[in-house]
Amino acid sequence: MNDITQITPEHVIFIPSVLLLGLVIGYTLGARAVRAELDKRRSRMKE
Repeated sequence: MNDITQITPEHVIFIPSVLLLGLVIGYTLGARAVRAELDKRRSRMKE
């Protein structure tokens, strides 16, 4: 039987790539939300 504590090469590649993808998606969505909020505030200040 396989040892449960053994890390396969797939884990070494897959897990960091999923974490990196999550960081990129989170950064993109967060930046978009901040830009939208700043645009709302600027339009309110012009009025």
